[in-house]
Amino acid sequence: MREQTVAMYCFLDDLLTLTRPVWARPADPRRRLTDAQVLTTALVAARFFGGNLVLGQRYMQQHWGQHKLDKSGFNRQLHALTDTLLGLFATCGQVLKDLHTEARYVIDSFPVAVCQNCRLRRSKLLRGQAYHGRSASKGQWFYGVKVQVIITSYGVPVEFYVHAGREADVTGLRAMALDLPAGSVLYADNAYTDYAAEDVFAEATGGQQVVARQANSRRPHSAVQRFLLQHFRKRIETTFSQLVARFPRHIHAVTAAGFLLKLVLFIFVHTLDQTGH
Repeated sequence: MREQTVAMYCFLDDLLTLTRPVWARPADPRRRLTDAQVLTTALVAARFFGGNLVLGQRYMQQHWGQHKLDKSGFNRQLHALTDTLLGLFATCGQVLKDLHTEARYVIDSFPVAVCQNCRLRRSKLLRGQAYHGRSASKGQWFYGVKVQVIITSYGVPVEFYVHAGREADVTGLRAMALDLPAGSVLYADNAYTDYAAEDVFAEATGGQQVVARQANSRRPHSAVQRFLLQHFRKRIETTFSQLVARFPRHIHAVTAAGFLLKLVLFIFVHTLDQTGH
């Protein structure tokens, strides 16, 4: 735990230093915690304490002598760093994609419910039928969001996108700003069938979207393609199981922004953990 905490802090501090614009204003010297300390505390909470930020703060104060900051002040500083956190993940993902010379990726989605179905009318985090979706893999309805995740063939997340639970997977894919290396192969199940998008992807990147086909498809796959698709898609199911295992039974959040921020933290810390392996 100590080694991982040190590694996360050093990684974030170095990455923040390298990505800081030259025109950016210097940090306020009156701040009790630096950006690297705040983000490290949040990632430690996601990694070891089920996303409980209070426990993460307590650990950093007791074991690393970090300055104490009240709960409200810490949350405000963390929320102000949301865009920075997303930018750091994008930078980390780009580095991982550059190192992934195999250039094979898999995309799929998993649902994250904000409450039980019987309580959806009383939900305060999210409102509206747009969040009432159905998970085909689990065969059940849920009220919340879907998380589209792109992983490498080794199971490391490099891109993600969160959208309303009612939206189809192919809609989420269209909304993603895919940034895969030239010549990449992206495997997906039949929920992502979109011949026009596949043609655009091939023309823009020189790669290929290998989407599972139905029996009556106009573009059937060869036996080799079906085998590779089935082989690589097994990895993303394992990744989702490992990722969801990091979630607490109920992700505690007061606002929708806080809920999404914790999802980002869980995905980011899982990427760092898998990279370290």
